[in-house]
Amino acid sequence: MSVEQVSENVDGLRWFKSSYSGSGGGDCVEVAAGLEAVYVRDSKVVGGGLMLRVGRGEWEAFVALAVE
Repeated sequence: MSVEQVSENVDGLRWFKSSYSGSGGGDCVEVAAGLEAVYVRDSKVVGGGLMLRVGRGEWEAFVALAVE
């Protein structure tokens, strides 16, 4: 499985937050798709903090299992 923690800024990504996320904060994640990987970060730490880089194949497998 290719998942790694990254702390550097990844330019050019467009981040998306779940439509289930409320405007009052809470525990949510944001996701951005790059050419070779999908990035996941804490929505409360925009522009900083750590994020996960997940290979696109692993992300596709995760989503397929999550929607079953």
